[in-house]
Formats: sequence, C-alpha cells, structure tokens
Amino acid sequence: MTARSIGSLLTGTAMPKARRTFQPVRRNSYDVDDPRLSRWWQPAAPNRGAWRRTMRIRLDAAERFDRKRKAVGKRNGPLGHVALEVLRLLYGMIDYRSGRLDPSIDTICARTRRARAAVVRAMRRLKEHGFLEWRRRTEPTGNEGAGPQVRQATNAYRLPRPAAMSRYLDKREEDAPAPDDELVRRETGADELAAMEAGLDAAEFTAVVGPDGSMGEALADMARHFTSASSPGGQNPAPGEK
Repeated sequence: MTARSIGSLLTGTAMPKARRTFQPVRRNSYDVDDPRLSRWWQPAAPNRGAWRRTMRIRLDAAERFDRKRKAVGKRNGPLGHVALEVLRLLYGMIDYRSGRLDPSIDTICARTRRARAAVVRAMRRLKEHGFLEWRRRTEPTGNEGAGPQVRQATNAYRLPRPAAMSRYLDKREEDAPAPDDELVRRETGADELAAMEAGLDAAEFTAVVGPDGSMGEALADMARHFTSASSPGGQNPAPGEK
C-alpha cells in the first residue's frame, strides 16, 4: 500500500473498488425495457398485405441465395434447410407494425421441431450472411436482498434486408403487384358504394352526394331519370314522348 493510499484511508477519501456481481448474464446485454431496443426495432410494413408481399420476396431471396451458392456435391448451401425453416418461422412471428420479434430459442425449437443445437447453428448462419440480427437482453429477477438481481432474457431479433441480395430484391420489389390489402380495400369500397347507391332514392342520393352546385343538380336529374325508368309505370315512354 502506498503512502497516498494510506493517507486516503485515514482521511476517508478513498473510493472503494467496483465489485463484480458475478450474475449469470451475458456481456453487452440490454434491459428488456431499454428504449434503445424500441428504436432498434423498425416497423416492417405499413399494412398486412404489404408485409405478406415483402415476406414472400425476402424468403424467395433467401432460398435463391442458398441455392446459388451451394457448392457442387454439397447437400446444403451456406444457409441450409434448417436455417430457411427458422427464417420462415421468424418472418411469420414478427409484429410487422412495430418490428418487435423476441421468441425464445425453446419456442423456435418447438415450432420447427428441430434440436436446440441445430437451431442455434442455423441462426448463426443467418446472422453471418446478413439475414438476421439480434441483441441480448436481461430482465429483473424480482429477488430482494441476496441473490442475482437480473437474469438473461430472450434475445431481441431483427430481420434486415440482406445486402448480398440487394439487386435481386430491388428488382422483385419494383415488379411486385399492389399489396393484397390495397386490392381488397378497393374492391370492398366499390362494393359498399354500389350497395349504398342501390338503396337510395333520388332525394337521398342527392343529399349524400351534395345538393348544392351544378354537379349536385346534374346528379339529381340523373337520379330522377333512373327512378322514373325503373318504376312500373315508367318502363315505356308515353305516346308522343321520345
């Protein structure tokens, strides 16, 4: 002990050394409530139809990546069929509105019916080739007093756009049709509008569309014409009428 440290102890100014907790958690782990994780997750798509389209394109890209890079005589490519199964499962589990994805390894094993070691290796390959990212997390144990205060929680996962397939994805996304939700919305809106118009008489139709202005008057005339033509007495014009 040096003279300086002895003096610090005597005057009460010595700073105690930081003690390791030795709690069973991994380094660089985030707390489950850490706001940085919420910013790290990103919304996957604006609606379910767009997400289904994106998911199909991304899975096709992964399968193409694995097939194109498979060495001659090898059974699997750089990803392998287990990794493709895991990726397909993760795409189906993600909350596309927030991007949140945090299943446990046990859940992934149970859903894919694969051994834990096989799933862990598959996820490492997905991460290595840019199809998967993760952040380790911790959560409080709820212990009071002695005992570990935190424990390892499930990882937070993210499904990035793989850089190795960027050109392929650009082409596929450019040629992709309108999202399913948008098509359904258009069809549903047209059907609802037709059903509404069919149940209105001339006055109601004008009130809905707008009674003021030349457009409203023109629509009212059209409505009266169709109402007259569809009435039992108005099927045929009167004598002398054109």
